[in-house]
Amino acid sequence: MEETFSNLATYGYIGLFLYSLGGGFIALIGAAVLSFMGKMDLTLSITIAFLANALGDVLLFYMARYQKSVMIESIKKHRRKLALSHIMMKKYGSWIILFQKFIYGLKTLIPIAIGLTKYDFQKFLVLNIISSAIWALVIGLGSYYSGSTLVTIAQNIGENPWIAPLILVTLGGALWFYLTQATKKRVK
Repeated sequence: MEETFSNLATYGYIGLFLYSLGGGFIALIGAAVLSFMGKMDLTLSITIAFLANALGDVLLFYMARYQKSVMIESIKKHRRKLALSHIMMKKYGSWIILFQKFIYGLKTLIPIAIGLTKYDFQKFLVLNIISSAIWALVIGLGSYYSGSTLVTIAQNIGENPWIAPLILVTLGGALWFYLTQATKKRVK
């Protein structure tokens, strides 16, 4: 077990950076809990997650803006979710850049949708940096201060391994149901 923690301390920051490029919820929660346990540094974890998350969204925006043909080809099967992203952009305006950090399933599509429009890059960059900082602080500090509870939950799941698939299926099913309903064709 001690070797696992040693490896996490060694390679955890690299994994956190790579995972946070495309999202990072689970990695940041894990890093914050490991920080609570004294195995990682909380400030460094939050900083790495913030930088990677901001960079990942900027790269998605840039690819959508300047490599449209490649991006459109790669997201062809997600057209309805992309349309939902456009609707959310129109409905919530610039606030969607903050909200999207917390919406799993649409998190990567919102920067692409914004990049496909004529939205100002400088404005996106500033709002994205602020949003990434808020996201990293909320998730990182929230997980750190909930560390005791999260460790207890992890121990219970370790003792009852059937709970983990049940939780994953429930969360995955709820996300799938939401996205299916939100992107469903409406008959007029």
